[in-house]
Amino acid sequence: MHVMILGGGVVGVTSAYYLARAGHQVTVLDRQPGAGLETSFANAGQVSPGYSAPWAAPGIPVKALKWLMMRHRPLVMWPRVEPRLYGWLARMLANCTEEAYARNKGRMVRLAEFSRDALRELRAETGIAYDHREKGTLQIFRTAKQLDQVGNDTAVLDAYGVPYEVLDVAGCIQAEPALARVGATIVGGLRLPADETGDAYLFTTSLAALCEKLGVTFRYGTAIAGLRDADEAVTGIVTATGDVLTADAYVAAMGSYTPILLRPLGIDLPVYPVKGYSLTLPVMDPEGAPVSTVMDETFKVGITRLGDRIRVGGTAELAGFSHTLRGPRRATLERSVRDLFPGGGDPTAGTFWTGLRPMTPDGTPIVGPTRFANLFTNTGHGTLGWTMACGSGRVLADVVSGSAPPIPAADFALARYARGV
Repeated sequence: MHVMILGGGVVGVTSAYYLARAGHQVTVLDRQPGAGLETSFANAGQVSPGYSAPWAAPGIPVKALKWLMMRHRPLVMWPRVEPRLYGWLARMLANCTEEAYARNKGRMVRLAEFSRDALRELRAETGIAYDHREKGTLQIFRTAKQLDQVGNDTAVLDAYGVPYEVLDVAGCIQAEPALARVGATIVGGLRLPADETGDAYLFTTSLAALCEKLGVTFRYGTAIAGLRDADEAVTGIVTATGDVLTADAYVAAMGSYTPILLRPLGIDLPVYPVKGYSLTLPVMDPEGAPVSTVMDETFKVGITRLGDRIRVGGTAELAGFSHTLRGPRRATLERSVRDLFPGGGDPTAGTFWTGLRPMTPDGTPIVGPTRFANLFTNTGHGTLGWTMACGSGRVLADVVSGSAPPIPAADFALARYARGV
């Protein structure tokens, strides 16, 4: 079967890999000149199943109001007349209950842990290299109040069998020796030893090269103008130049832009772009740089070691499809890395970047069939696209092939919104 994938980010490319491995003819379309050049390009670099949790949680509405008031605020919302934003927020608020959180967290962890295992298998099979490290994630607490509340996190981790360690300052320094320079800044931490790190862009481009060896065709510089349909099936892709491209099946994996593509078909995909920022700086002093990933709980910033670079990522900005780089957001990233790793790298020499994370109201990506017989989706991964890419690509390939995925996957599909689960 010929499968056409719309989108060449980490999710689209992993989908292509597993579909090609399943024996399909695969074509990937992307408007950029290469793979992984949008949201996958400079994300935080974390493969973190242990942090797979929905933003919609009990208590979040109150916390969000406090975050909006902070100088270095992790959440930014620009006043705007945009019905889709407020509809998405209403759906998200409806998921801020204990019952919804447990349900959403459970399926996110299910997919994320499967994805981590799939990534490890892929790495072992192909030898793919992407500056990866298997040294865990350390969440740093700056205040006693944050440390006192760690039981809320560990209770969830216990429920899903995720290994962890609650550490005092000495334990944090043992895990991340550079923190010895700023011991007075922290009071303790929570370490997830099974988490990994890696450069999502390097992974995506390397995997695309492997896909080409499997016969996958990549058509870069191909902007998609719309879909043609008839009798509840997609009949072709219309490009910006007017060409019509056809296949037997189609996978919409265009991140935040997927809802725009599917809306003319009457498909309401509850995905909204949540803007994130990153700063990539060269390592100046290896002994003063992080070993793996450190999460700064105060500013909701992740600081990750990627080879000879440090990637600092964070902020959730609700600003539509804006790609404007805003100075205050950079200031927050610089503040966090200077506080925790002074001298490890030079923030003023860092490359500032922004990308649009495709978020669903319940946190779970939308992976699976639609009401159109030959149209499938693989999008809505939010901040966890890199973490869930291999797992969702494998699930998607099985669904398209008519095979049963290795994990329960029916509740990843769009139909869950119609059922209210």
